[in-house]
Amino acid sequence: MVWHAGVIDSVFILQVKQEPGVTGAERLLLVLSALASHGKAMCVKDMQGSTGLAQSTLYRQIAMLKRWGFVTEDAGYYAPGPISLQLALGFDVNSLLVEASRERMLQLALASQESVGLLVAVNDRVVCLEMIESTHSLRCSFEKGRAVPLKAGASAKSLLAFLPEKARAETLDRVFAGDAAGRAAIETELVQIRARGYAVSDGEVDPGVWGVSAPVFRRVPRGAVANASITLMAPSSRVAGRELQLADWTLRTANAISARLQAE
Repeated sequence: MVWHAGVIDSVFILQVKQEPGVTGAERLLLVLSALASHGKAMCVKDMQGSTGLAQSTLYRQIAMLKRWGFVTEDAGYYAPGPISLQLALGFDVNSLLVEASRERMLQLALASQESVGLLVAVNDRVVCLEMIESTHSLRCSFEKGRAVPLKAGASAKSLLAFLPEKARAETLDRVFAGDAAGRAAIETELVQIRARGYAVSDGEVDPGVWGVSAPVFRRVPRGAVANASITLMAPSSRVAGRELQLADWTLRTANAISARLQAE
């Protein structure tokens, strides 16, 4: 049995389509974002619901994307095309972050016998860049390329906690718009996460799923900033009594990856 923590998120899509000055280029990106987050081929009706674009506008964007190979069509259903695949393959091969993380992730997965993911924050979502699966038949999984809202769960809170202060405030403004109590609660929790060095959650995204997440830092001219998190995820029933050990291993793994990134 596998728990999939990847679900379709429309926070960014809704944000873009509601802005009055959306450009033609942004409409193209809106269509690609919808296809990427949906996880399967979409009909025009589905794409209209996801993007908010008029049918005539949507067909123009699709036609251009098809012509360039970013979208493919089969019996009225649309999916990412071969050029999109080339981009994905290029990312897998050339991503310095993934390359710097993979060996340590494998070691953590082997030691813990649990699933380990590398996650980043993109457009108010948590996106999985790499995943090492547990060998247990009962395991937790966050599929590569899938996303959940940057709001709940260990991965989201780790990414939020270690964002630069201005970026964190702006993100919380969007994610918790209209929810002052929720924002106040998570801000208090983020202070505790920064002091501890990692985030923990149990059942916040999916029932019965426990997770611990620690930030990965990269070097910038003025110091270091967190640009990703390492997350270990496991069935809650298998974690009892191991929480501190798993958290320590995850934090050590993230620190080792940070050290490698900052040395390069």
